[in-house]
Amino acid sequence: MTTSNPGYASTRQGASPAVLVLEDGRTFRGRAYGAVGETFGEAVFNTGMTGYQETLTDPSYHRQVVVMTAPHIGNTGVNDEDAESRRIWVAGYVVRDPARVPSNWRSRRSLGDELVAQGVVGISGIDTRALTRHLRERGAMRVGIFSGEALADEATLLARVQEAPQMKGANLSAQVATTEAYVVPAIGTKRFTVAAIDLGIKGMTPHRLAERGIEVHVLPATATVEDVYAVNPDGVFLSNGPGDPATADLTVVKAVLERRTPLFGICFGNQLLGRSLGFGTYKLKYGHRGINQPVQDRATGKVEITAHNHGFAVDAPLDKVSKTPYGRAEVSHVCLNDNVVEGLKLLDQPAFSVQYHPEAAAGPHDAAYLFDRFVSLMEGQRA
Repeated sequence: MTTSNPGYASTRQGASPAVLVLEDGRTFRGRAYGAVGETFGEAVFNTGMTGYQETLTDPSYHRQVVVMTAPHIGNTGVNDEDAESRRIWVAGYVVRDPARVPSNWRSRRSLGDELVAQGVVGISGIDTRALTRHLRERGAMRVGIFSGEALADEATLLARVQEAPQMKGANLSAQVATTEAYVVPAIGTKRFTVAAIDLGIKGMTPHRLAERGIEVHVLPATATVEDVYAVNPDGVFLSNGPGDPATADLTVVKAVLERRTPLFGICFGNQLLGRSLGFGTYKLKYGHRGINQPVQDRATGKVEITAHNHGFAVDAPLDKVSKTPYGRAEVSHVCLNDNVVEGLKLLDQPAFSVQYHPEAAAGPHDAAYLFDRFVSLMEGQRA
């Protein structure tokens, strides 16, 4: 939740004072960055050293205040090509040292100007390393950023933060998804048709599918089983997205599994597949957010460096094959930092998922092969 005015507070020496207040009472004082006003959300940190424009426009960050652990942000400005959706979705933005002057041949405007234009309230000049350490120790929590007329005594601000809604139990996919179906045509010869359920999809995802000769029908998060099969799909894709997977309707996922249509899910889609198979989900202490997460493909032993943005995970056994209503399932990928489940695979029908971003704009690209694996499933089903 954000309220702001268009006052420019990006990096100028005279930027308004600002304060960040965590729900446990810890505060950080700095200068306003972006729009001046107030905002509330869940405080999370992102360890990526590049790709901040893709992070800001990732719908999975809806209602989250993102703390960047890299100290220098905004160096390459903002361009018109790299946005992953129609707008910035983060609830607030926290950086240590924003660039005073962007420098890149594709830059069209500064990051500070873009934050102002889209009404994103942020704060700069604080110790983001100390804030990140605090969130690692205490866990992700509600937070508020206040500047300009929103400033008040700390007790008042803390009370307002503690009144903000929690991320656990939040049903957010429909708030960020498309309201109208649209088609991304295949690049080159059309080979397959895929129905992609938009739970917060990033623009690069249908592009990666289209590169493989797939015509992608992007459907709203509220799409019914009839909507999905009206496009006569060769496969179904479940996208990333924000919120608590425990709130999601699993009707479409279960129908796809019952019909044995090839299924590929990422991120939120991985959690929905897990819950459809009978596994639980739980909230991680502080989540995985960044472009440097090591994940092992348990089938090959290969370690991939992957892009993550998730605060929930699937609770599935790592040490055995599980029986589900749709056949046997196993954990296919695992995070080497903390053994969190990073992928699921059904052994008796064509369905799999991962808890990260194989489209990975702005990188890395270690997991791009997963789109080819999806194509192989559709080829096998057609044969």
